[in-house]
This record gives sequence, C-alpha cells and structure tokens, in this order.
Amino acid sequence: MSTRFKPKFNIKKGDTVVVIAGDDKDLKKPRKVLEVIVDKGRVVVEGVNIVTKHTKPSAQNTKGGIVKVEAPINISNIMLWDAKTSQPTKATRTRENGKLVRVSKKSGEVIK
Repeated sequence: MSTRFKPKFNIKKGDTVVVIAGDDKDLKKPRKVLEVIVDKGRVVVEGVNIVTKHTKPSAQNTKGGIVKVEAPINISNIMLWDAKTSQPTKATRTRENGKLVRVSKKSGEVIK
C-alpha cells in the first residue's frame, strides 16, 4: 500500500461481510469482521482463513501447543452484506446532518 495517503475503506470492525474469493468463498454465508488492518489493506474475518499456530507456554497460556486462529485476508476478497436484500452489496458515502454515513447501493439503507 502507498505510504503517502491513508486508504479509505468502506468496511469497519463489526460489519457483516461475505467472502467473494479464495478458499473460504461463500456468497450466502455472512460473517463478522474482527479486525481491519488499514495500512496493509487486510481484514480478519470470523471463521475464515484458519491457520494452525504453534505456541510456547507463557503466563497466559501455561500449556502452549497448537492453536487454530484466523489469519488476515485481502480486503478485496470480501464484500459488505446487505441484511435487507440478503445479498452482497457495494457501499457509497453520503453526508447526513454533517456526518459521513455509508449507504448500501442495493437497498439504499444506511449501514450501521
């Protein structure tokens, strides 16, 4: 990603999205965004891109061992989920009462 300007994405933490590309592609199963890594253009989505991680014993995890965790995927591989139409949708930004809000292109509803 370019370091000159901070990129703007229409996806935020807590949004419902669908995976449109990759091994976990499923256009009918909405999932939740756990984290957005803006400077790398990646997102961590619940139950997507599960990897096994070998951990050493520590104060928090006294046993250690093999743990399955979600790894980040590219932000271009996901799309916002429109609950009203039950389909993936794009989003636009408009001003309402002086604040920028995201609006679904399919249903015209404000995305919270």
